[in-house]
Amino acid sequence: MHSSFYKPAANYSIYSIGAGGIVKDAHLPAYKLAGYTVKGIYDIDKSKAAQLASLFDIPCNYESIDQMVQDANATSIFDIAVPASSIIEVLQKLPNGAAVLIQKPMGSDIAEAKEIINLVQSKKMLAAVNFQLRYAPFIEAAKTIIAEKNFGTITDIEINVNVHTPWELWTFLQTAPRVEILYHSVHYIDLIRSFLGNPNAVYAKTIKHPVHTNLASVKSNIIMDYGDFIGANIRTNHCHNYGQQHQDASIKIEGTNGAIKINMGLLQNYPAGVPDRFEFIIKENGAAASWETLAINGSWFPHAFVGSMSEIMKTLDGVTSEPDNSVQDVLSTMACVEAAYKSSAAGGQSIIDFL
Repeated sequence: MHSSFYKPAANYSIYSIGAGGIVKDAHLPAYKLAGYTVKGIYDIDKSKAAQLASLFDIPCNYESIDQMVQDANATSIFDIAVPASSIIEVLQKLPNGAAVLIQKPMGSDIAEAKEIINLVQSKKMLAAVNFQLRYAPFIEAAKTIIAEKNFGTITDIEINVNVHTPWELWTFLQTAPRVEILYHSVHYIDLIRSFLGNPNAVYAKTIKHPVHTNLASVKSNIIMDYGDFIGANIRTNHCHNYGQQHQDASIKIEGTNGAIKINMGLLQNYPAGVPDRFEFIIKENGAAASWETLAINGSWFPHAFVGSMSEIMKTLDGVTSEPDNSVQDVLSTMACVEAAYKSSAAGGQSIIDFL
């Protein structure tokens, strides 16, 4: 099974604002894979922008965002890949009516997320957020199986991440007040929302590790409450530095008549990764069945990033009224993130009263 890339009606020109690792490893490879045109790039670190311009044959390496804006037109899309705290500043420099794809998360907290919403509305922008996991080929395959086979009603989604993440690759996180949920588990919160909609409530605890005392948090447990019959759980530990044998990065989805298990190889031995694995099982007439392995063409990086960008293009083409990953939709993901941090800060029920 494979994902087919959206072919836009117009030849849209993508302008990349940011030239960090995620742009090099995912954004630009994805657009090259899909045949999308990247017209220009800008970064405050001119050497990084120059390197990527050369590597990906990008014709314009701009000295400033203002210079980039002068070349843009009605078929331009600004691809913003900067730290969350810099998103508002970048948006303020872009023209009214611009089409923009914002790298997740949508701001540093819910207040910034709402400010971004207000800003793009006042500037009449077409704006979406790059929560690309929901467009990963293995997620598209899962949704196809759930829709087309006798999978039944989803009863459980469980995401487990037990890996060693090289946090030093993202220097801006060393001083960020929020790390694990805002910059990593937010993917899984958004993914669960894409399957189940908004939860009734969120419970969470996010913590540090003695090896990474400079980071705000590196491990989390999150429960998204969908009532008495649906479980939605996220557990992440980024400090399993004991080889690959017991590392795990998996998504399990259970229904009343079937189940899916996805191994996300990207996160193991990051950034080199290991192969993904997709397995599923469907009971036939309630009888016992065997697990099957499905070959998936493509992975989270870079293929899912095509999906995020194509949502903007579909709306520009008039195929959809708004992107699936619109800032309005993603506000709910950011609300879940805020609820998770508030829950973590409030703490659990003390046992003292029961002793």
